[in-house]
Amino acid sequence: MKAYRSYPFTIIIFFTIIVLGCRSTKRLKENESLVTKLTVNGIDDRFSEQAKSYVSLDIRPNSPFNLWVYNNFNKKGKKKLGEPPHLLDSSLVEASRKQIEGFLNIKGFLNAKVSSDIKIKDKKAEITYNTNAGTEFKFRNLTFDIPDSAVKAIYLANRETFTHIDSGARYDADSLSYEREKIHTLMKQNGYYDFVRQYVRPTVDTNFNKGVADVKLGIINPPNGGKHQVYTLANTIIRIQPSSNIILSEMVPDTMVVDSQYKFYDYSHFFKPKKITPYIFLKEGEQYDIDKAELTTQRFFDLNVFRNVNIDFRKLADSTNRLLGLIDIIPLKKKSNRIDGEFTFNSSITGVNLGLTYQNRNIFGGAELFEVKLRGGLQFDKNKTGNLADRLLSRDYQIGVSLTIPKLLLPFEIPSLGKNGVPRTRISTSFQTYKLTDTYLRKSLGTNITYEWVETKYKLHSLTPVNIQYSQGDISPILQKQLQDQGDAFFVATLRSQLISSSYYNYTLNLAKLNSLGNFIFFSGNAELGGNTAAMLANISKKEKDGSKVLFGVPYYQFAKAIADVRFYKFLGGEKQFIARINPGIGYAYGNGQTLPFDKQFFAGGSSGVRAWQARTLGPGNYNRASLPSDSARNNLRNLDQVGDIKFEGNLEYRFKLLDNFIGAKLKGAAFVDFGNIWQLRDNGLEGSTIKLNKLFQQTAIGTGFGLRFDVSFFVFRLDAGFKFKDPQFTGSDQYVVKYWFDKAGKKVIKDRYAFNNSPDKYSLTQIQFGVGLPF
Repeated sequence: MKAYRSYPFTIIIFFTIIVLGCRSTKRLKENESLVTKLTVNGIDDRFSEQAKSYVSLDIRPNSPFNLWVYNNFNKKGKKKLGEPPHLLDSSLVEASRKQIEGFLNIKGFLNAKVSSDIKIKDKKAEITYNTNAGTEFKFRNLTFDIPDSAVKAIYLANRETFTHIDSGARYDADSLSYEREKIHTLMKQNGYYDFVRQYVRPTVDTNFNKGVADVKLGIINPPNGGKHQVYTLANTIIRIQPSSNIILSEMVPDTMVVDSQYKFYDYSHFFKPKKITPYIFLKEGEQYDIDKAELTTQRFFDLNVFRNVNIDFRKLADSTNRLLGLIDIIPLKKKSNRIDGEFTFNSSITGVNLGLTYQNRNIFGGAELFEVKLRGGLQFDKNKTGNLADRLLSRDYQIGVSLTIPKLLLPFEIPSLGKNGVPRTRISTSFQTYKLTDTYLRKSLGTNITYEWVETKYKLHSLTPVNIQYSQGDISPILQKQLQDQGDAFFVATLRSQLISSSYYNYTLNLAKLNSLGNFIFFSGNAELGGNTAAMLANISKKEKDGSKVLFGVPYYQFAKAIADVRFYKFLGGEKQFIARINPGIGYAYGNGQTLPFDKQFFAGGSSGVRAWQARTLGPGNYNRASLPSDSARNNLRNLDQVGDIKFEGNLEYRFKLLDNFIGAKLKGAAFVDFGNIWQLRDNGLEGSTIKLNKLFQQTAIGTGFGLRFDVSFFVFRLDAGFKFKDPQFTGSDQYVVKYWFDKAGKKVIKDRYAFNNSPDKYSLTQIQFGVGLPF
């Protein structure tokens, strides 16, 4: 582990060697030159990046990292890792010149000319393309030749919603292709099942002296000379295959007819047709519409029980212009298991979390999902002596059981919401036991019911009207006496047995875009209100214990809490992306207590927050654990004292691709800056923990670092290295621990001083985070 705790300087030197060493040309033959620079001059900024994409990949400059990997990690004769050197090839230079020229012609510069220039020095080649774009042609007159009056009427009524062909706009051949594609889709949406793209035939007349283009857009009739036919739908046949995708001759399907129009053949014997019929949008007698076929496909996939859905149509052998719908479905495996995990370590604490998820899809035949989750987490204190069991700091075990039903289970009827997305009702219960060795034991039993529905593809709602959690807290006599002697009512109230009843609502925007590389804003907001129903019931019983009102023998909490996650995604070309994120939250306790429940308080740090700190080791505010009265107090309260009522974390992250193939995975990199902290609203006796607006920056932590992401299609393994830049637990200039990055002697002094004042805690400038999935 010493290598991981070493110094950021070592890592910086490592990457410097990569960048400087990757340009080496010593391995090249006498007549070979490495392409090190590519320039395209004379092109409008609107098209410069696109123009470069028309240059052959084999003569673009190498990625420094990819080339370094290729030169240093491939055995002789085996060239699978990294990227081979991109060598100068005059034939590819010429072919790319023609490609750029053709691209400019497409974009309206019909007289464009491109020349190439090559400079070679010390086996390094620089390629320059010089362009003379010439006159920018523009659309002028647009006329139509559409003999079918019905088709013409539909097109003219809708063209303003999609056309890019307007008089005065820049001529662009891509705009003509786009127009053809939109007309094809428009006809398919309006019953024209036989309509093909080749029926749309634009012709262009260009006047090279005036720089204008006249367009005549034709939509020809079918080859038989008649008009285009509109089709309506007849019945629909749905075949559900076995998950193996193999139908044996001796297999006999379950059959059923629903609503006299849907005939099911279920070879899997798992489904109840009436429960999935609401997600079929092909209705007998309605006009054919390709959008409804695609909507049916999407909703079937959204049910999360099918791995393949294919919809086709067959013309009936009569003269009614009707189509028979054919839906062929292959289900996912009914039962599955998944393992995931996370591992973190620093100079004093090592943690591991493992999870096992069992899923039973379609347990009652209606695309329901039954899920059992087992989670286990251990933390070890490396400063303790003895065997592994003696170093155990905490244990956290959880089991959760849930049933998700693809409809809203309500006591009253509501219109079907399936057109926008699959609504769901989730009923779940969980049990958790958390033990801080020899100090504290907490057992929690909870249950809730949640409704989820989709307003649009990008707007999701979730409402949990019932959320009940009973927690039994057992504080060791030693810790309890210590807290009482110190007068720490905050910890006693936080760690005691308690009842939490609440309701919360969550709104999410653009969740479906998270796997894309576009420009968009993601938002998730959650508001929770708890304890008011319990307060009304407690007022009836009028029972109290230790100065607090109780319900069913334990104190209850009244509180309000809100949290938001706002992210700005910016696409930078290729597979490069920049993300800016802020994650604020606030909670306020009232009524029956002055503290939030322990499970509702915020913590900072961790693999999705300020990554230079391990989870629950940052804050609150300027709080330094050296202010606790003894080593035993620090040991007994570890993971319990660094929580808060307010949270504000932010992240800036730049993501980029490193290798297309690294041991079977796509390797991506990330560089990041994280900042933030947590705070207490009320003075709880912890020095420096209360938020002070005039000292907000002094109370803010800053970390930076880089990470690797191993993308294996279905999930991502992540390794992040975070380095502390500014640590708010110190004062004045000592907060800027960045000065110790390259000061070995100074680093030793601060570590020794910290070990003396904060024992048994140790200090580390670095934090390694392992995880599955992206941090955000």
